[in-house]
Amino acid sequence: MSVGSGAGGGASTPKQFLAIAGVPMLVHCLRAFLAVERVEAIYIAVRRSEMERVRAQVAEFGMGDAGASRGKVRVVEGGDQRQQSVSNALALLIAENGCDDDDVVLVHDAARPLIDVDAIERTIDAVVEHGAAIVGLPAVDTIKQVERTAHGAIVTATIPRERIVQAQTPQGARCGLLRRAFAEAAADGFVGTDEASLLERAGIVVAVVAGSAKNFKITQPGDLELAEFYLKTTDAARSLEGPNR
Repeated sequence: MSVGSGAGGGASTPKQFLAIAGVPMLVHCLRAFLAVERVEAIYIAVRRSEMERVRAQVAEFGMGDAGASRGKVRVVEGGDQRQQSVSNALALLIAENGCDDDDVVLVHDAARPLIDVDAIERTIDAVVEHGAAIVGLPAVDTIKQVERTAHGAIVTATIPRERIVQAQTPQGARCGLLRRAFAEAAADGFVGTDEASLLERAGIVVAVVAGSAKNFKITQPGDLELAEFYLKTTDAARSLEGPNR
């Protein structure tokens, strides 16, 4: 699980410390992943200067070694870029758990706090079946390919919407494939925008599982209010279902 800074709270307010309904975004993510029985370990990659604060946050909400996670959650030092943070976490995961090539590894962005258990389960299933997978949301707007010029952008083509998905997280792969993709990228000095871009570059087929509009990335101040709205509607729907649903 990668954690970034900025987004609405300013450079001094890392995203994971912003709260939704009184609960930090990172904790919302952790609760979802800890609710999946197949998740055996969670590594939170964060800048060194924020590690102790994140550890305190995890402990405060009962997710430390003595909490509900039963020692599943680890805070590790990340890097300045997402790729370096994930690489650090993956290396420690392999060192501490002896990650087999067929084990499933997922990467999630803590700025997507409303990830749900079903999406995590579907992603794990897809990785087991295909070797690599991401969560993606079908495009609803017409997508235009453009050429940038000194006077602005010029449309060069219309891309069929059925061929486009908006990438979300979690993204994952079997441990051996993910390790190879990261190693090849590092050897070539390639920096991708997400894990899927590294997997694709390594010639690994990446499947797509259905995402959700609720699983959006917090990037602007107004996104917090939208996330709270989604959270309230989800909680209301659960209460209407009753205990036997």
